[in-house]
Amino acid sequence: MRRGGGAAAVAVVLLAGCESIPDADVPASGGSGAPAPDGRAASPLDNPDGTRPGLAPVRDAQERAEAAALIDKLATKGRGPKTGYDRDEYGYAWMDTADGVPLARNGCDTRNDILQRDGQELRFRSGSDCVVVSLTLADPYTGETIEWRKQKAAEVQIDHVVPLSYSWQMGASRWSEAKRRQLANDPLNLLPVDGSANSAKSDSGPASWLPPSKAVRCAYAVRFAQVAVKYEMPVTKADKETMREQCGV
Repeated sequence: MRRGGGAAAVAVVLLAGCESIPDADVPASGGSGAPAPDGRAASPLDNPDGTRPGLAPVRDAQERAEAAALIDKLATKGRGPKTGYDRDEYGYAWMDTADGVPLARNGCDTRNDILQRDGQELRFRSGSDCVVVSLTLADPYTGETIEWRKQKAAEVQIDHVVPLSYSWQMGASRWSEAKRRQLANDPLNLLPVDGSANSAKSDSGPASWLPPSKAVRCAYAVRFAQVAVKYEMPVTKADKETMREQCGV
């Protein structure tokens, strides 16, 4: 399904950067290796650093066994209070200076890096090779194809697979600011997705929210686990059980 409908104006700030809406745009001069609507997306098991695009389904028995082994590594604990949580505790949004993660300090903010990684038919703001103003996105969460334009920015949002406030409640409140900045800007933890699906997810863990597309639910569980393992972060018992169930184990 190909669509390009609008989204609530109040959500625009979720994606809007410091750049203004362009008067003109230019096509990308080369491909980004990102997924096209025909399904060219990387399996999370083949993409442990998050630098490849998309979220391809986990399909065969061997991959599901690998997924189960990864999920089994997760420690569990209860979700703590949100006391003291603030987005600014993770650095300003989409900073290019979160050292220790791929794509840092490349001259382009994290948001536009992720749009370039996953988008097809990219067009940039005139005079820029960074600021994406339109693209075609194969949305992993809904299975739809979205023709996105910056004028309707909130139609595509950048999702933190492990939500920042979730991480705060699971121990990030005691991390260094540098580690929190890494989590907030790590390509492994970021996916451009349908804005309404992302809004519905909010700060939920897998036990409370899963992608509408059942085909990618195991892949989503794997990606959630990859992030949690990398940052030595526990998940709730219910989330771990749900993640195992999505991968058939």
